[in-house]
Amino acid sequence: MSSHTLYRKLVDSHTVSILDAEHVLLYADLHIMNEYTSPQAFAGLQEKGLRVRRPRQQMGVVDHVVPTRPVPVRARTIEIVDAAKQAANFTRNCVEQGIHLFDIDDPMQGIEHVVAPEIGLIRPGMVVLCGDSHTTTYGALGALGFGIGTSEVEHVLATQTLVYRVAKDMRIVVDGALPAGTTSKDLVLHIIARIGAQGARGYAVEYAGEAIAALSAEARMTLCNMTVEAGARAALIAPDRTTLDYVRSKVRDLDAKTLDAACAAWSQLHSDPGAPFEVEHRFDAARVAPYVTWGTSPDQAVPVDGRIPDAADGQGLDGATLRKALDYIALPGGAPIEGTLIDRVFIGSCTNARIEDLRAVAAVVRGRKVASTVRAMVVPGSGLVRDQAEREGIAQQLIDAGFEWRQPGCSMCLAMNDDVLAPGERCASTTNRNFEGRQGRDSKTHLMSPAMAAAAAIAGRIVDIRKEFAHG
Repeated sequence: MSSHTLYRKLVDSHTVSILDAEHVLLYADLHIMNEYTSPQAFAGLQEKGLRVRRPRQQMGVVDHVVPTRPVPVRARTIEIVDAAKQAANFTRNCVEQGIHLFDIDDPMQGIEHVVAPEIGLIRPGMVVLCGDSHTTTYGALGALGFGIGTSEVEHVLATQTLVYRVAKDMRIVVDGALPAGTTSKDLVLHIIARIGAQGARGYAVEYAGEAIAALSAEARMTLCNMTVEAGARAALIAPDRTTLDYVRSKVRDLDAKTLDAACAAWSQLHSDPGAPFEVEHRFDAARVAPYVTWGTSPDQAVPVDGRIPDAADGQGLDGATLRKALDYIALPGGAPIEGTLIDRVFIGSCTNARIEDLRAVAAVVRGRKVASTVRAMVVPGSGLVRDQAEREGIAQQLIDAGFEWRQPGCSMCLAMNDDVLAPGERCASTTNRNFEGRQGRDSKTHLMSPAMAAAAAIAGRIVDIRKEFAHG
């Protein structure tokens, strides 16, 4: 009897038919949409005279273009004309097709990859699709999630299936324990910096090891979310007690007996002993430091006490790539990253805007003030996160420290809304990408953990949280 990886088990259990040696027709349990990647798909359905095949297995969220100004939810409006049209069309399409939508005035609106898990829609063993690359987030709960293109969105709406090219298997084992001051965000930046932005291209990555088992469910979401930045087509963590406890706390549509049976089945979702992985990487968690990106790709990152690469030590980059990144980021090669002055701090995104992230920020901020030279904002990942942070006193603590406390949305992660960096502004950001112009034309982005971003807001520069904030 052959052994199978968790990834292959999930693919096989959702295969409607085998199309050829590389492709299958894959069934989707859930399809999530946003206003940005769905308009052409709905237009395609209309042109063909088709309706959505299974509306109850779809979910819509307005998140990319929504403004996050701190006004009451019911008073939210989109003032950018094109964005307003995009959101209005999405709303109309969802209403016409009977799809549940978290619109801009919904108290539970937020970022799609934050909303779906917290309302209990993501469960182990599922296949979840979305027209957004960070759908890999759901692997944290043992679900196979990945992003799809616009034409594929149309196919899923019409058939609830996808023509899917099967990936290869990679395992990343992380043993040991993360040191104080480091998080799963630092771990994933460490991994991406080591294997490169294309290091997992064509692979579904399964994480395993002592350090992974020790992570909370939300920390695992950060890890799986950013694995796509190494080129991975999916990221997975086998369900364990942490997973089941999280899912149990969120699921509302199953009675206790049914949920117990489901958990028993979910606990069997794991790779078999001896299952074949084409590639395996091993890391020691004890060697992970707080990480900061120095360039224009998530793999261009160094420990906060390290130095920006120069021509003599290009971190594996060719000279032209290194020079281009340094020219854009406007920092000298060979200089320490620590001490770099910043103008803005952004804490939010589908990577780091959950309640656990905001608690980490509050722990750093307690009793301190944002530097007078810095504008800092916190954008919670959903209405539920925002409400919980307000109940716990986190929101008021951040406001008292000088942070802007805003409404949920993708916000400055990709600057498709009102939240945009001015040309030349340098930002400490908890987002997932530091591409050229990602947060605004000629903006300079440094990715880091929520705690590190909070520390930078207080200090007005990139700092090593282990030294300057060691005592809370």
